[in-house]
Amino acid sequence: MSADARYSLSIRVYWEDTDASGIVYYANYLRFLERARTEWLRVKGYDQNELARRHGVVFVVRAIALDFLRPARLDDTLSVTVALTRLGPASVDLDQRIERDGEGLVAGTVKLACVRIGAIQPARIPRELYAAFVG
Repeated sequence: MSADARYSLSIRVYWEDTDASGIVYYANYLRFLERARTEWLRVKGYDQNELARRHGVVFVVRAIALDFLRPARLDDTLSVTVALTRLGPASVDLDQRIERDGEGLVAGTVKLACVRIGAIQPARIPRELYAAFVG
């Protein structure tokens, strides 16, 4: 679980992501971070549907803290990264960043909880996925 084991997703900024001045609207950064987490999970061998169907669990955001450092703009190509910082039996803490050409735009931490679908009660992370996180 080293901090340098960072997954990166490239995202282009489109009109729909910006406000009237061509700057990314702050709530859209959450979408970019979510996309990167979803693709990071897919690289680990799981997609959201499979996790729900096969194991009856999903990950939900329990807490998120973001620092908005610089704005992203229309047509920028962003690098959105995910790094695992802590793994519990039913939770995952992540460091996420958004950069443009190496310049930090957004830095944050995300705490995910693994929960049973329907009951929304804490659930252990499936053994195979846990192994993929640490491997």
